[in-house]
Amino acid sequence: MTRRLLLAAMAALLAVQIVRNSLVAEFAVTSPDIASHVWPGHPRSEIALGMAQIAQSARERKPTPPSAFELMNDAARKAPLAPEPFLVRGIRAQLAGEVHLATKAFAAATVRDPRSLPAHYFLADTLFRAGDTGRALAQMGILARLAPGGAKSLAPYLATYAKDQAKWPQLRQLFKSEPQVGEAAFAALASDPANADTVLALARGVELGPDSAWLPTLLNSLVVSGQYARAHQIWARVSPTRGAPGQFVYDGHFAQPTAPPPFNWILLSSGVGIAERAPKGGLHVIFYGNQDGLLARQLLVLPPGTYRSSMALDGKPVDAHALTWSLRCEGSQAPIAAIRLDVAASRAWVFEVPSACPAQWLELSGVSSDLSRQSEAFIRDLSLVRDQQHG
Repeated sequence: MTRRLLLAAMAALLAVQIVRNSLVAEFAVTSPDIASHVWPGHPRSEIALGMAQIAQSARERKPTPPSAFELMNDAARKAPLAPEPFLVRGIRAQLAGEVHLATKAFAAATVRDPRSLPAHYFLADTLFRAGDTGRALAQMGILARLAPGGAKSLAPYLATYAKDQAKWPQLRQLFKSEPQVGEAAFAALASDPANADTVLALARGVELGPDSAWLPTLLNSLVVSGQYARAHQIWARVSPTRGAPGQFVYDGHFAQPTAPPPFNWILLSSGVGIAERAPKGGLHVIFYGNQDGLLARQLLVLPPGTYRSSMALDGKPVDAHALTWSLRCEGSQAPIAAIRLDVAASRAWVFEVPSACPAQWLELSGVSSDLSRQSEAFIRDLSLVRDQQHG
């Protein structure tokens, strides 16, 4: 009888412990006060209550009470595999300027929970502050793999360190082993045209080509800042093929889609119409006729002077007079020259580029009329050269 009572008591005690543990697990994050009341000495209760006190102190801009750190220390003794007490210990050491102790504490937290994002982040930050860039970047690589969208969220942080040329060897090593981190960091840097040289220097250690995701961002930032020649120089470096000698328009045969914009064709499909490369070359254009708008365009860097353009139309175009070529200076809305497509196909289009126009948009647009009619054309062999008769 006594043995049965003892077993029953032990079973009841175990059931109580299981219930209390489940309650602590349930309320530790959402309601640390309840968790502490259910089981005051449980390490998860102490961690939750301690973290809550630290967070409240931070919100109120007040010093953290000693009781919060006492809870954390006690939890560390009871649950040596929990990372949170070591995170708090590391932050305290960091605030006190004890970098070595902070590094040890954060490293201990990563050992106890290898998937802890805060542990890896604080360790990386501390290592960066200590000048241990190699180990810090290794932690960044871990963060990029662990965090959802980690590479993108880390990009601004890495971009800051990329401005220090002494850190480039370690960064190149990281970007080579973690390409997605490199792409994100390059994109963050590329948004500022002042970083063009830094991006290109760092990108030498990785594959650089026309499909690099950050390249359009860099080209656009340079164009917006008025550095057209620099943007074109970088674009030409990565473009798969160069234009024909003497030609000032790229891909006049509409057969080279791999070179990036804006110095290659930007073909648009919208409510205005469709512009697309034909399978055997040439540009297939359909203008719906309901509203004015762009169908295709390319950014040029023509020096001042007179130019001659010619092109051909395949087959019998339908209402090609509703389609118009125009040239306008970048940053201006008014064109400096314009011609209807059907006219441009029948004779040369000669126009003048003024001196105060360092970059120009060559654009094909649809112009609607009172009678809404669809237009269609196949354009091929577009040429743009200096006009020899007018210099």
